[in-house]
Amino acid sequence: MTTQDTNYTFTFSGKNFHFNKPIVMGILNLTPDSFFDGGRYASEKSILEQVEKMLEEGASIIDIGAYSTRPGAAEVSEEIEFERLFPVIHLIRKTFKSAVFSVDTFRSKIARLCIEAGVDIINDISGGTLDDEMFTTIAQSNVPYVLTHLQGSPQNMQKNPHYTNVVEEVSNFFHKKIKELTQRGINQLIIDPGFGFGKTNEHNFELLRSLQTFGGLGYPILAGLSRKSMIGRVLDIKNEDSLNGTTSLNTIALLNGATILRVHDVKEAVECIKLTQKYLLV
Repeated sequence: MTTQDTNYTFTFSGKNFHFNKPIVMGILNLTPDSFFDGGRYASEKSILEQVEKMLEEGASIIDIGAYSTRPGAAEVSEEIEFERLFPVIHLIRKTFKSAVFSVDTFRSKIARLCIEAGVDIINDISGGTLDDEMFTTIAQSNVPYVLTHLQGSPQNMQKNPHYTNVVEEVSNFFHKKIKELTQRGINQLIIDPGFGFGKTNEHNFELLRSLQTFGGLGYPILAGLSRKSMIGRVLDIKNEDSLNGTTSLNTIALLNGATILRVHDVKEAVECIKLTQKYLLV
């Protein structure tokens, strides 16, 4: 159990974003095939209502994705990802002027265009491994960057993932990538161990148990556990029935040092943070 420092400030778009306790990143999926809420937000009305709902419930960041990264998801072209993202980015940026938005993409071109359109944070599930230009794009734009560990690609990451020591290997990945990023002048980083991204259930739970290990890197830790199959496999339930399991794992993540919860269900995650903070007397 940890009470590690959660006093972080990021600077982007001429403004400071400061938080001194764990926060929630709400998920807005624009894909028809995401593992939980694919196809729900296909109209302007449904998108605006969902963003407003998440902000009112206490989300500090809204994370927008237009490429499903569920295991075995079909490849999506850069053109389709662009067509899904850009009307929505302009819509919500115009409507929610002071909100903080991130985009979930591993493509440097998409990242650059999103930043130019007013997106504040880039959330790259590949940690720069799927596009060699991503780090250059982040260095040029100087926006916060979510550095995620991924073994393989969304198409093959769950085909027999293997580690000799998953915690050690993920930690080594972060040390290597952080050195490369900081040498480029990129210091606004968020660390995500990548639950479900090239890991078995055993790997996922070992990372969760050892989450505090990554706190020593000196950056916020993002836990993306929401409604993932690691819950369903243990409880033998479907994703739509996994909210209680999500809250349970989010609580464990917070007790082990998580500072950002990336979730589909914002209200429950905010409550989870409040109760955990009260327990820790922070």
